[in-house]
Amino acid sequence: MSLAETIDTEAISTTEAMKLLHICFAAKRPLFIWGPPGIGKSEIVDQITHSLKGYMIDMRMALMAPDEIRGIPFYNKDAGEMSWAPPEDLPLTGKMLEQINKAGELICMEAEKWPHITLFLDEMNSAPPAVQAAGYQLVLNRRIGNFVLPDNVVIVAAGNRESDRGVTYRMPSPLANRFSHIELTHDFDSWFEWAITDQVHPDVIGYLSCNKASLFDFDPKTSGRAFASPRSWVALGELLHHENPGEPFGINPLIGGTVGPVGVDFIAHRTYAKDLPTADDILSGKATTMNGNSEMSAMHSLSINLCFELKERFDKLGLVDEWHIQADRCFIFMMDNFNTELIVMGAKVALTNYKLPLTPGKLKCFDRFHKDYGRFIVAAVGA
Repeated sequence: MSLAETIDTEAISTTEAMKLLHICFAAKRPLFIWGPPGIGKSEIVDQITHSLKGYMIDMRMALMAPDEIRGIPFYNKDAGEMSWAPPEDLPLTGKMLEQINKAGELICMEAEKWPHITLFLDEMNSAPPAVQAAGYQLVLNRRIGNFVLPDNVVIVAAGNRESDRGVTYRMPSPLANRFSHIELTHDFDSWFEWAITDQVHPDVIGYLSCNKASLFDFDPKTSGRAFASPRSWVALGELLHHENPGEPFGINPLIGGTVGPVGVDFIAHRTYAKDLPTADDILSGKATTMNGNSEMSAMHSLSINLCFELKERFDKLGLVDEWHIQADRCFIFMMDNFNTELIVMGAKVALTNYKLPLTPGKLKCFDRFHKDYGRFIVAAVGA
């Protein structure tokens, strides 16, 4: 039995993992994240690094040779002795590190001046034993030969479990003992909060809101090529954003090839959703009632789409009267056509995830909305 199998009962959600990552980052304690493929291991490391305004170095250990970590020896003529050329990927003191932030700005600083640097050793237990051994000193002593990591660097590693049908090598005990270990599991609520903020396609979020078990459908005993995972659903959402509506079959042939067998149900969900009014028609006042099948996952998609479109229009219009008129239409449509669960979910997404600055005095429906659903929304937002 491998180390990963012994911690199965302690599997935690991505939200819990983020909290523990903060602790390990503060203590500069190396952390190893175990979990099945597509669960979001690298994504949470990248997310927390960006939240700290930091820089992440992603080293794919399975693709490396030992000397790419240890460096290579050369004759130093000035010193009259053998020296080591350190690896290019590692953050050397004085080395300039560049990245483009989310605002599209180029940030360039010396390695030791960044607020935080994450050295992410991905697929570590998929690397051959010689490569893993080369990382011993780096992980424990924060150095390779004469090269010492700056104080702002934290080491995180990740890998699949031996039972996940991937290419893995048993991690040597001396290396395993150099890490703290957690195992990551899928968790819909954590993924939902992230997906809303990261603007994953509304059809994907709407479908999974009613089919939470379909978020992760990996069975290592099967031989299927594609399977549903947080990663593959995000990939499908990206395909949907680039879909050409004029194509006879759209991207249907790609759906099953991206998320596996559950793609059949997802295609049916999209068929139902096409019969409903669009978010654009609702916000412009052209549609006030449902004109199609009231299939639940399709209505979830419409609710998410309404909130997303309302946010997009706020970004363009700002806090003007016309925007509040459209917000009024949004919530009136929800109250007239959706059940309480969907209304509360929509309000929570608008207020908590998108942080829309709704002004009660400018919403004609506010009194009705507050009277009928205020207590539910306060409870949901405060949860």
